Amino acid sequence: MTSLIETHDHGPIRELRLARPPVNALDPALCLALRDALTQAAQDGVGGLVLAGGPKVFSAGLDVPHLLSLTDPAALRAAWDAFFAAARALAAAPMPVVAALAGHAPAGGCVLALCCDYRVMAAGDYRIGLNETQVGLVAPEGIQRLLRRVVGARQAERLLVGGLLLDSDEALRLGLVDALAASDEVSLEARRWLETLLALPRAPMLQTRAIARADLIAALEPDTVDLDRLIDAWNAPDTQAGLQALAARLRR
Repeated sequence: MTSLIETHDHGPIRELRLARPPVNALDPALCLALRDALTQAAQDGVGGLVLAGGPKVFSAGLDVPHLLSLTDPAALRAAWDAFFAAARALAAAPMPVVAALAGHAPAGGCVLALCCDYRVMAAGDYRIGLNETQVGLVAPEGIQRLLRRVVGARQAERLLVGGLLLDSDEALRLGLVDALAASDEVSLEARRWLETLLALPRAPMLQTRAIARADLIAALEPDTVDLDRLIDAWNAPDTQAGLQALAARLRR
């Protein structure tokens, strides 16, 4: 069975690459594989992590056709739980993590990137953002906090309400991503940034990082995410219409 997470070590830096073609749609298996890979990296004492995806799509977000196929409410909740388990594992990783976005990162792909310390995106016609309202979903408060801490309250409101996806240049301008690179150099640029952190005295760097990221971890607490509310809204007519339309586009 092919691994859903490819692992490549570069000295003290480990690259975790999402490997569920064609677009790394986040189904429960991929989410839990990412959670487990993060746990293993911590046990192995890895100095820093690069989280990468495909060359044109980092991750297209949650696997909507899979979610729509789940008629059992418990299975639907388990799928969302798996996604947030991956997000929480990224946020709580004990070492710095850089998102290497060599392609598009909408919705759940953007959430994973927001859980990282730093984001390097491919220059060019690639998009990133939280486009939930475009498909009939409400971004939970916890996810909204992730975006606000990166781009500020006013810009986050504009992006969230409109469900806007930004091209790489605009994402850099607003601070949604931290650097741009050629698509085939995104992972290399991510490693270079990590090397600057790993050159610092390690304990002070990690302790300062933990203080700075406490609000990120708090944003993903279950009470803040309020998964019950999200699932209750899943069957709302507007939500189902938007999701079915998205699934139809994906099938084409």
